[in-house]
Amino acid sequence: MARLRLTDIAKHFGAIQALGGVSLDLEEGQVLGLMGDNGAGKSTLVKIIAGNFGPTHGNIEMDGIPCAFHHPRDAQRAGIEVVYQDLALCNNLTAASNVFLGRELMRHVGPVRIIDYPAMFRRSAQLFAQLKSETRPRDLVRRMSGGQRQAVAIARTLLAEPKVVLMDEPTAAISVRQVAEVLDLIRRLRDRGIAVMLISHRMPDVFAVCDRIAVLRRGKKVADLWTKDTSPEEITALITGALDTRMEAIA
Repeated sequence: MARLRLTDIAKHFGAIQALGGVSLDLEEGQVLGLMGDNGAGKSTLVKIIAGNFGPTHGNIEMDGIPCAFHHPRDAQRAGIEVVYQDLALCNNLTAASNVFLGRELMRHVGPVRIIDYPAMFRRSAQLFAQLKSETRPRDLVRRMSGGQRQAVAIARTLLAEPKVVLMDEPTAAISVRQVAEVLDLIRRLRDRGIAVMLISHRMPDVFAVCDRIAVLRRGKKVADLWTKDTSPEEITALITGALDTRMEAIA
């Protein structure tokens, strides 16, 4: 049974068709690379999965249970977390404060409730240890590398014990060393049994960590392949339209 199943997902914005009947499965502990040129429909599909807006038609299932996401909170409650390209971190706060942003731990001091920073530092340290990241809870985000910032954003998703993590261009605009750190973080998520959808334009990164690759072109899925059965040249041809379609059984 697929952890996440999309069936015939379409999205229209007035007369514009952003998605035209996309079906996609994502298994537990699997990394799926979602590729396509600008305007292919990747962002629209991710926003539908994340609950930012609903599909015009089509169905979403989590562990075989039909879901209707009217708000991002609905998707989060179903076990879906998103790491956006801009990471949505506060540079003036510590790593721990960013991990718990909006979900701060509180304790009572007499009649007053205050933020329990020691507990947040301890829990954040545990999450970074699970990810095998060198990020430290008390470090300020503004002093961090791109790889460390990704670790903070990913640790924040782990607080909710997600079933699916969507990652939007996590290796864009960072150094080669930091890219390696982020790819290791993605492998850690997979090793924990979390399903990961990696949206990326970087072919080497997708081939390094993804079990499968799906390609969108002009709002339609034109390929869904095991990574071991394809090549960067073929995926490029599918993205550009030099090759029409190629599908294989994903069972």
